[in-house]
Amino acid sequence: MSIKARQVLGVTVLVGLVVAVLSAVHLATLTRLSLQETDSRGELLANAIFQRAREVVPGTPDPYGALRNDPGLRSILESSIAYSKNVTYAAVVDPRGVAIVHSFPALQGRALAEQDPLHDLQQGNIIQMLRAVYTDRIFEVRQRLLFGERDFGSIRIGVSTLLVRNELQHALRQAAQTALGLMLLAMLVATLLSQWLLRPIHVIRAGLSRLGRGEANVRLDLPAGDEFEELGTSFEQVSAQLSAMRAKAPGHSEVETVVERLEDAVAVFNASGEVLFANPAMRGLLPQLEQSRAIDVLPRDHAVRAMVEQTLSSKRAQGPTTLRLASGGLDTDDAQSERLVAASPIEDTDRGFTGVMLMIRNLGYLDQVRSTLQYSRKLASLGRLFAGVAHEVKNPLNAMTIHLELLRNKLSNPGAAPARPASNPHPEPASAGVLTASPALKHVDIIATEIKRLDQVMGDFLKFARPGEVKLEPIDVGALLEDIARVIGPDAHRAGATVLVECVPGTPPINGDQGMLRQALMNLAINACQAMPGGGTVSMSCRPLSGGRVEIVVEDTGQGIRPEHLDRVFDLYFTTKEKGSGIGLSMVYRIVQLHDGDIEVQSTPGAGTRFRILLPRA
Repeated sequence: MSIKARQVLGVTVLVGLVVAVLSAVHLATLTRLSLQETDSRGELLANAIFQRAREVVPGTPDPYGALRNDPGLRSILESSIAYSKNVTYAAVVDPRGVAIVHSFPALQGRALAEQDPLHDLQQGNIIQMLRAVYTDRIFEVRQRLLFGERDFGSIRIGVSTLLVRNELQHALRQAAQTALGLMLLAMLVATLLSQWLLRPIHVIRAGLSRLGRGEANVRLDLPAGDEFEELGTSFEQVSAQLSAMRAKAPGHSEVETVVERLEDAVAVFNASGEVLFANPAMRGLLPQLEQSRAIDVLPRDHAVRAMVEQTLSSKRAQGPTTLRLASGGLDTDDAQSERLVAASPIEDTDRGFTGVMLMIRNLGYLDQVRSTLQYSRKLASLGRLFAGVAHEVKNPLNAMTIHLELLRNKLSNPGAAPARPASNPHPEPASAGVLTASPALKHVDIIATEIKRLDQVMGDFLKFARPGEVKLEPIDVGALLEDIARVIGPDAHRAGATVLVECVPGTPPINGDQGMLRQALMNLAINACQAMPGGGTVSMSCRPLSGGRVEIVVEDTGQGIRPEHLDRVFDLYFTTKEKGSGIGLSMVYRIVQLHDGDIEVQSTPGAGTRFRILLPRA
């Protein structure tokens, strides 16, 4: 085993042991807490039954009959599973253990077998607890019924450890995922550490490779003052001697170095079809050439082999022609694997045939890059065009608004009628102009309203097309959500909705633009309130995630979104509201993208909608 492998293995094993110990402690703590919670809920249910019994029994000639026929006690027993998901039954028994009243009426009047007390299990060690949990046993929470000095019976609450086991298994899965992540992280750290510690060896190996390729005066970048310094000095002396020897007889190593770095796949064959040279691109495309140093390693019907053999036999260039080749040299129908293949003869200084050079170029990748660049340029140009059009439209809209206001003033105050000659016995009433202008004012108001709406649409479009410069700074997510909750609180109260904010303590700040993120989250919160005309709950929460991200969730219990609309909620101008603009969620999506984040939406008609945003930490 190499030094690097041993180092990685040692660090990984150490981290694995630490994670295993911590997981065992976590499991023990979780088991004890789960049993304590189950016991507390059982005692809470027993106290509720006891209080009801104290109200029913005193003053009755038949206390057992009173308990059996009391509807309140029956309601408590039948809803006993609501106190805890681990409760299996609840009963009141007499001193002989016969059920007076039971959550299952069929068992009333029967003797109930006693189960071990759950309280005693909590006093044992963790091994006993785990054994009890994984054997699926029934335990009881008991409380005696004493009225004065009379032993009236007891209250017995049956609890099952099956659901406790399910919780532990869920916790174990999470612990296993965490352990796996830590192990992978440990392997990564150990690998990086080994790279740092073994760097001098890698430097020496790289220097030897450079010498083998024919580079001159190779020097090693080794740290001074350690054991490798003398080795580096000796290496440089050998490199200088080799360079002096090659100066007398220069080779072609410089050309090979350049070809090694080409994106195009290049290979050179001698006159017998043996591989003299193949750069990394060619070895990746045709790995068979690395296993066998001859062209006949490829199948007989392989197009590349046919071109090389034809060039060897005819001593004439073949191609260029297009083929579809995937990595590994396999034929494919994928357009991304389209290659330009050419085989050219190689001649020496006396024009004698010495071999064949094969060149393969990836056309599909070049076309994809070219198409992506063209598409990006078109999008940028289209964005500038739309922004210019929107700006030009707003100018005449402003002029129309001004002249409409002037027209409204003239129609509302037409002024006094022109003077009439004294001989005219019937002058025109002064109110005639107002009566004539009143219908026109209605049309003016309609035009003004539509111009205002169009101006708002253009303004929203300009905001979407030019969102502004993102000013990144650390943002406290919890404080931001609390601020939004205070702002939308009055609107939510009028809609009968409740706003809740729950952030995991210790959630790190995110890296973002305060104004943009506040606008996006405010939009989601307002939409949530509007989706609950009959009231409900708007929940906003945040928590840290692995991978350097923070999760923000805005959730409501409203009407939900229809399945056929889910794929379009972020489309510009798409809305299901009667007076919606279709800009809001598009702006939310745009803002999240500008922050290098992701947004997801989940919705069930009639049950509510959940927006999940992932943003990078500061």
